[in-house]
Amino acid sequence: MTCLSCRSVKQAELTAEMLIHFPGSKYLDKPSVWLFPKLLVCLDCGFSRFTVPETVLASVAKDSLPDCSSKLAGSGDNVVPQ
Repeated sequence: MTCLSCRSVKQAELTAEMLIHFPGSKYLDKPSVWLFPKLLVCLDCGFSRFTVPETVLASVAKDSLPDCSSKLAGSGDNVVPQ
């Protein structure tokens, strides 16, 4: 598989620990969701991606609100490190 950003074949699969939460202070009372995905990281450009397991995705979808769904759309597929 090649990197979706730079097409490099130099990638590494790593494990991660993440906490998913809704953006903004008005969602502070929403419970956060722990996630331990495998990351696929490009060793040339740093582009990274992971998949949210179905059980976690169901939990996030259940608690999502209409006004934040557009911010969440597509954000679970790709993560680009800063």
